[in-house]
Amino acid sequence: HLVESGGGWVQAGGSLSLSCVGSGRTFSYYAIDWFRQAPGLEREFVEAIDWSGTRTYYADSVKGRFTISRDDAKNTVFLQMNSLNPEDTAVYYCAAKRDDNKPGEYDSWGQGAQVTVSS
Repeated sequence: HLVESGGGWVQAGGSLSLSCVGSGRTFSYYAIDWFRQAPGLEREFVEAIDWSGTRTYYADSVKGRFTISRDDAKNTVFLQMNSLNPEDTAVYYCAAKRDDNKPGEYDSWGQGAQVTVSS
């Protein structure tokens, strides 16, 4: 079970941080991916962190602006978003998967957190 928090409203150029908190004692076994979905558009991959925290993956659209990290002692993955622009406006979702999952297969999804960036 995943819960996102930290969304909100910010002006262009500002920053926001999202958190994805998991329950249970096996959180550290899971890779966490972040996705976002803007109104009228398909869900798109944003970035990911593997179970060990040593490998991260970014979409080109956020590279250099967003940073993902994890603190397994707190069962939390963080998404630090800097230099936000209106195109980043979307509902952001985190999702958990194990290494042996099939591509696109996730064990749990969060409920989503709204991020709104005004120009």
